[in-house]
Amino acid sequence: MNAAGPARVDHAVVSGTFSLDGETFDVDNNIWVVGDDTECVVIDAPHDADAIAHVVGERRLKAILCTHAHDDHVRVAPALRSRTGAPIHLHPADRPVWELTHPGVAWDADLADGDVVEVGGSRLRVLHTPGHTPGAVCFHDEEAGVLFTGDTLFHGGPGATGRSFSDHGTIVASIRERLFALPDETVVHTGHGEDTTIGAERARGV
Repeated sequence: MNAAGPARVDHAVVSGTFSLDGETFDVDNNIWVVGDDTECVVIDAPHDADAIAHVVGERRLKAILCTHAHDDHVRVAPALRSRTGAPIHLHPADRPVWELTHPGVAWDADLADGDVVEVGGSRLRVLHTPGHTPGAVCFHDEEAGVLFTGDTLFHGGPGATGRSFSDHGTIVASIRERLFALPDETVVHTGHGEDTTIGAERARGV
């Protein structure tokens, strides 16, 4: 999607792997780039820095915003930072997950619940939604009516919680208390797969 104006959202899909607890899986990840024609932020940095840079184009990359620290979402974040100078933002509760992929390499700025990231006329509010990982967050653009959920909420329900650092009861509480409080028409842009809406997922239940 390439819409002009302050709520521009660009999207691509990249393929790679996800590894945790001694197992590796092939995965396709969404790349989301939010901003305008001059500046933008990247939400997650999966698999391929070249592909992400292609979506960014000639714009100034203001930040690399991580929904969580699983390797398929942050693997190329340091490389993208080196390439663009953009700082990496991550919730500090995900430190042990981050260090599985990037031991000895730090991110630049901590995300906290209620933070607002301003870019290109858009305001992305940070919602701490633990469960998939301890530091999982979503980014809500209230004016545009869109929510970027990473692996917290998908078309069809919650993200997986069967691996290290995850908890099913916690993710259900995050979705019910934080995400289902948003308007039904809110469009959900997920970390993998197709879009959904808050209303559709509320009706489906968790």
